[in-house]
Amino acid sequence: MLKIVLLFITAYLLGSIPSGLWIGQAFFNINIRDHGSGNTGTTNTFRILGPKAGTVVFIVDFLKGTIAALLPVLFHVQDISPIVFGLLAVLGHTFPIFAQFKGGKAVATSAGMHLGVAPAFCLYLVIVFAVSLYLTSMVSFSSVFSAGLAILGVLVFPAFGFLINEYDWIFTLIIGFLGLFVIIRHKENIKRILRKEENLVPFGLNLTKQKKK
Repeated sequence: MLKIVLLFITAYLLGSIPSGLWIGQAFFNINIRDHGSGNTGTTNTFRILGPKAGTVVFIVDFLKGTIAALLPVLFHVQDISPIVFGLLAVLGHTFPIFAQFKGGKAVATSAGMHLGVAPAFCLYLVIVFAVSLYLTSMVSFSSVFSAGLAILGVLVFPAFGFLINEYDWIFTLIIGFLGLFVIIRHKENIKRILRKEENLVPFGLNLTKQKKK
């Protein structure tokens, strides 16, 4: 029991590592919470600190979810689903103890958790995200769209044995919760998208005709 509690705490603390905030402060003397969207995640890091720092932050945030989901495998815990540990990392990323509980929107860490728990399903969502990003030029839209399809996928795919072999109520509930969580965390982005004022990446087709800044 003690081992499980310690692993739960470890998963949360892993998720709590505010890589964007720390990299900004250590290498750029910038607190990214004072710039752009004020978010400490990958998108705002790309926007404020540039692609190199943004890429590092994405990799770190992604691996936080993957490593957390693999903790029960590495430490031979069989009674609790790995996705529970991944969920704790996502909550740590969103409400980090190391950054006054003000974190990111959980997209990269959620994706990393998927890799640790369901690699084929993760690959499907990565492809969806990448195609959506190219078509719309919006990280936010692609995140929300991928989250929506993740919810739909866990409800439908097991019925056909596609990517997910069978229904697992814990997996379904947590993926559903995280999908809704990501969508809700992007509510301000959704408002900007509807006003055609959302921030764009410097590539892609911008099919929704957002106003370029």
